[in-house]
Amino acid sequence: MSLSIRFTLAALAALALAACGGTPTPPKPLAETGAFTPYPASDYQQQQPGRAGGTLRISTAIDTGTLDFQTIAGTTPKWLGRLIFDNLVYLDDKGEPTPWLARSWTISPDGKTYVFKLRQDVTFSDGTPFDASAVLDNLKRIRDPATKTAMTTAYIAPYVDGKVIDAYTFQANLSEPYAPFLNVLAQSWLGMMSPTALRDHPKDLGERPVGSGPFVVESYERQQGIRFAKRADYHWAPDFVRHDGPAYLDRIEVDFVPEAMARYTSLVSGQFDLTMDAPPQNAVAIRADPTLVLGNRINLGNPTRAITFNTTTAPFDDVRIRRAFALGIDREAITRILGFGEYRPTTSFLSASTRHVDSAAGRDLAYDPARANALLDEAGWTGRDPQGYRTRQGVRLGADVLVQETASSGALMVALQSDAKKIGFDLRIRQLPATLLVKRRNANDYQAVGAGYWHTNTPDGLYIVYHGKQITSARYTGQNTSQLQDPELDDLLGRARASTNPAELQDLYAKAQRRLAELVPAPPLHENHTLLAYRRSVEGLVYDTSHNVPFLTTAWLRKDPA
Repeated sequence: MSLSIRFTLAALAALALAACGGTPTPPKPLAETGAFTPYPASDYQQQQPGRAGGTLRISTAIDTGTLDFQTIAGTTPKWLGRLIFDNLVYLDDKGEPTPWLARSWTISPDGKTYVFKLRQDVTFSDGTPFDASAVLDNLKRIRDPATKTAMTTAYIAPYVDGKVIDAYTFQANLSEPYAPFLNVLAQSWLGMMSPTALRDHPKDLGERPVGSGPFVVESYERQQGIRFAKRADYHWAPDFVRHDGPAYLDRIEVDFVPEAMARYTSLVSGQFDLTMDAPPQNAVAIRADPTLVLGNRINLGNPTRAITFNTTTAPFDDVRIRRAFALGIDREAITRILGFGEYRPTTSFLSASTRHVDSAAGRDLAYDPARANALLDEAGWTGRDPQGYRTRQGVRLGADVLVQETASSGALMVALQSDAKKIGFDLRIRQLPATLLVKRRNANDYQAVGAGYWHTNTPDGLYIVYHGKQITSARYTGQNTSQLQDPELDDLLGRARASTNPAELQDLYAKAQRRLAELVPAPPLHENHTLLAYRRSVEGLVYDTSHNVPFLTTAWLRKDPA
């Protein structure tokens, strides 16, 4: 065991003691009926006009390294992108596309041609008009392999090319019916950038991006912070948000504060008004503080996976081993320790806030060490070595799991390692630098990789993570890390991509989730949460419908702290 893992084990024990020291208030549950249960529409819409002026000071844990959000994945761009960029469409509270920069659209009967009618009063912050040519340039850039936009390219992979019909009418041509197309166009990573900046200043996009959003970037210092100023002429927020005119705030100042305790204490002291990454260990104290508000939202897409098995490599090429491992995970205990009662354990393959979730599909994967042991016996691993691990023909049952060198991933892996040992499985943690981990993953040189999740605003996240076409190859970087190839599952997810019938989609996704529970390519662990906290002087905060993060165009300060 490496020094870093020993440290993580000690930290995990400390977390467990801390978690037992208080009684955390669990997040507001969504009904577990097997049906999509959205948050109320009022959470996403401005309820009353706000007060103009003031500077909002925000702390967040991680610097993105670039403000060219078309080129990266990650959590931070979900809310930062809404400050700088606008999208063609927006979602309502039920996940249905509604107008934004595109006022309307039509879809051909074969589902392969989309025609968008665009707003005619929008400009980018450099003065360039937003029009059909701008849409064409943005989608062309995302689809260009030279741009290296792996995630956004995957989202619009069926998009072949576009056509400018007239100045404010754009036609998108797809290679196949792709019903999630409008949903993914609503995501922050696919925000529109100025075609003038794309053409004339491509090397500056990471530091000085040019969007049509409610704020402009004044300065960006890596690992330090970003400063934003309001666009006084902005007046094209999404219809669904019910906000007219520019943002209320004059300025937004974002500082990168990686230390969890520093984010909490600086919020309490009033140095910051809002932290986008509230430490779960401080949730009880935040709720008890009359000057603070804690927000806990379940994100759309796929929940956090405890571990992803390589289904083509021993021992996880045996579905009995995969199922036994899943049954041996004590999700309640692990999530209580890691999330201090703020994370909700789950056995579902879609998050509770995602349409067409079937929470019953994965219930057979709930903690059951007796069933886990019976499966391992059935698979022939009936011997035991002096350390208590199972053996078969003198070989110990075990596997290496590759994880990135971070304390949080180490803490979870140590907890899984402990649970695995209880059923006789030797889970060996191998911490690697991110670049080496990606290299080994792309080369299919691993038995398992550590925890992960896939955020998206559509149940098509199941296709992205588990369809056979999403396996990484020499020509394509995919997200199917389990290397799963199952014709039945592929057929269900492929048919769901082409369908727009709600009843058919519910049936297809329910069957797909049940099939995943049979195959167990990666055991779900807990919901993927957005945990934030802010001072009560911050008013008008609503959530973004695609990402369940704050949509700050509507935010205002009861009293300017500056």
